[in-house]
Amino acid sequence: MKIYMVGGAVRDRLLGRPFHDTDWVVVGATPEDMAARGYTPVGRDFPVFLHPDTHEEYALARTERKNGHGYRGFVVHTAPDVTLEEDLARRDLTINAIAAPADWGSTDALCDPYGGQADLAARVLRHVTDAFREDPVRILRVARFAARFTDFTLAPETLQLMREMVDAGEVDHLVPERIWQEISRGLMEAQPSRMFGLLRDCGALERVLPELDRLWGVPQRAEYHPEVDTGVHAMLVLDMAARLDAPLTVRFACLCHDFGKGTTPADVLPRHIGHEQRSARLLQAVCERWRVPNDCRELADVVAREHGNIHRSSELNAAAVLRLLERCDAIRKPARFAEALLACECDARGRTGFENAAYPQRPRLQAALDAALAVETAPVAQAAAQRGLKGKAIGDAVAQAREQAVAAALRALHPTD
Repeated sequence: MKIYMVGGAVRDRLLGRPFHDTDWVVVGATPEDMAARGYTPVGRDFPVFLHPDTHEEYALARTERKNGHGYRGFVVHTAPDVTLEEDLARRDLTINAIAAPADWGSTDALCDPYGGQADLAARVLRHVTDAFREDPVRILRVARFAARFTDFTLAPETLQLMREMVDAGEVDHLVPERIWQEISRGLMEAQPSRMFGLLRDCGALERVLPELDRLWGVPQRAEYHPEVDTGVHAMLVLDMAARLDAPLTVRFACLCHDFGKGTTPADVLPRHIGHEQRSARLLQAVCERWRVPNDCRELADVVAREHGNIHRSSELNAAAVLRLLERCDAIRKPARFAEALLACECDARGRTGFENAAYPQRPRLQAALDAALAVETAPVAQAAAQRGLKGKAIGDAVAQAREQAVAAALRALHPTD
């Protein structure tokens, strides 16, 4: 029985990058051997065990044989005679198919039968064997790695293999949970635009996210969008979100905010009247399809519907600003509104030539919200009731107090106006 460190931990250690999770493969053992050593079985689809002390995962060396569509369409074989090289052969990329002894101290001890170290040095993402085509999730994983390793290129033969998989319909068998898992992780990488660019290059984006794919080639007004192309703009916005270290909720909202521009009638281009509401409808369909978490779904909806109004909010008086806050449910959910403002800043700065521009709408609206939140509503409501007001009239009195507070906050920002 021999134990090896495999996968991302080896890759990242060779790249000098930090790593948190360590994967282990065990060669020459049976489930009974692992149990006898105190390991706890946890694998449902193949034998995986938790270490009795560290609780890290240890998987028995295995091979896989395709017997259906999708990432579940496999027959897994584990036995003591499965070699380390056979286990590494089923992995996606050569840079992930390097193994090291549990106590490795130098590269001389590495098992690298598929040239992973050479591809690390050359900064190339390359599939290990033709078995890559058997699991469509690997297309998403490679795209995610492209977003993480921004100085790596994709081997031409791997791109061709991915295109063949798309043409064969393999992508159509991806299950929603895995799509969202990979997309959400890719959104949090250093340059998420590279993920979607690679998916577009191989044809998978049209199958997985047609709402985004159709944005390329759709023009916008050059005086507002020097980059013109809506798809290019979407990618600039995503990368701005990464640059500003935005959370997943904001990055997903950035991804979806302009979906409606892909359905603008050709005869009104490059204008996009009413695209906000169309974006909101389209992103809801994506959220249903992928089973997107509610926090991501809700923020994306607010940003899609209101980003135009937030951009134009410098023109709004206190009453109109308060109405905007109410539509965004900002008073009940101020943290979400703060994220909406960040997403809108990413949108405004995700334009060619505007990357370092100020976005005064964000601090102005944040100040307005802070002022509205600072109003003590109970005394206002009590005073209104003492004047004989009831129901809606009391609510109007509270709104008036908030409007006055917002007006004062806006004057304080520009005292000479």
